[in-house]
Amino acid sequence: MTRQIETDYLVVGAGASGMAFTDELVNRSDAEVVLVDRRHRPGGHWIDAYPFVRLHQPSACYGVNSRKLGNDRIDEVGPNAGFYERATPHEIRDYYTRVLEEQMLPSGQVRFLGMSDYRGSGADEHHVVSTLTGETTTVKVRRKLVDTTYTEGTIPSRHTPAFEVSDGVRLIPPNDLVDLGGAPSGYTVLGAGKTSMDTCMWLLDQGVSPDRIRWIRSRDVWAFDRSVMQPLDLMTGQVELFAAMYEAAAESSDPIEMMLALESEAMTLRLDESVVPQVFRGATLSRIEFEALRQISNVVRLGKVLRIDSDRVTLDGGTIASDPRQVYVDCTASAVKPVPARPIFESGRITTQMTTLGVIPWSAATVGYVEASHDDDDEKNQLCPPIPLTGELAHDLEAFYVAMKLPTVRMGDPGLSAWNESARLNPMGGMAERMGDPEIQGAFARMAASMQPALANMERILAQQDQAVSA
Repeated sequence: MTRQIETDYLVVGAGASGMAFTDELVNRSDAEVVLVDRRHRPGGHWIDAYPFVRLHQPSACYGVNSRKLGNDRIDEVGPNAGFYERATPHEIRDYYTRVLEEQMLPSGQVRFLGMSDYRGSGADEHHVVSTLTGETTTVKVRRKLVDTTYTEGTIPSRHTPAFEVSDGVRLIPPNDLVDLGGAPSGYTVLGAGKTSMDTCMWLLDQGVSPDRIRWIRSRDVWAFDRSVMQPLDLMTGQVELFAAMYEAAAESSDPIEMMLALESEAMTLRLDESVVPQVFRGATLSRIEFEALRQISNVVRLGKVLRIDSDRVTLDGGTIASDPRQVYVDCTASAVKPVPARPIFESGRITTQMTTLGVIPWSAATVGYVEASHDDDDEKNQLCPPIPLTGELAHDLEAFYVAMKLPTVRMGDPGLSAWNESARLNPMGGMAERMGDPEIQGAFARMAASMQPALANMERILAQQDQAVSA
């Protein structure tokens, strides 16, 4: 059975990017949108999130531009004390459902096809299949397909491990920790990124002794100190971070040197001072969390896990003993999908990617604003170049270079500049009203002094890399 519909934009994916893009587009134009997702409701990976996760960034700059998430409250207790609140999965799922049901659908501009798979296009039509009924919907798109899944990572609860697991081994995603039903002999956490940090913190918060936690980290990662990632009234630290980044870029020969320079300014963190991480994938830690995680001394660095048996774990670099009552928590799913950068705006197509440093909804909303307010795809791509962050610092110098040029490029477009200043998703939105702060003035003076030396140094390093590759 097939039905046919028409729309201006077919948006594939109702997660953070799809919702932020659609919100901005329909609020800035009369465009009609069909929003498709394989899940039953909007929210993307938050539908499958483990229950104790929280945003790693403040709620104040997450979600869609037209609706506040949370109350811009500064927490007074707990590991996030002194910083802006960070939403729980339940709050985020409820938020996105309300955005859809209270704003998008009543506008008459948006139709939502949940429990549906996008199956590609043929001729000038696109095909969507219901996973419940098998019905095919043929969508004629008058303007553009919007693919928000291009950089989609993997989800812990749906992740297939890249290692072998023998019968009888209890390997679980973080989601299942809340339903264990009995105390194991210990917990082995696999992975080094945000998910593993959240898991270890939750175990510690629940009273699990640090010596009952074994943490297998094939590679350590950098994190930002949460104090320099705050918006609104705590924005000063973030402005100082950008000033320090420009200064570090002016004097460093690679991204690792940059991170070490920022560490010397107490802006980046590494859990083990004897290990220089080669990876950064967006984690933030408060100093309370940082000190708590450092209590876990049983850290295994023997490479990637190859196989787990009831009495041992085999890794690239050796074998460690274990026992049958150990619980293994798989935190190895990667939220960063390294894909080649492609133009965001093409004829008949938009491929959302990171085009602002670190904040996915802000990137998607920026793309939505530019699509609604500009006509020429070449001009749009100049305003929205993709920032190809891979998480591997050795490969991310070009991404840092693109990101550092962006403020100057966007300030040349008065409309986009004004929109950025007022956007709630912009962590530095509302900067103009705070420019009387002497500390912010000082940070901007530092940025102005180091911007050109930073860009020149990075251009020189990138040229040297290109020469080495072509030699």
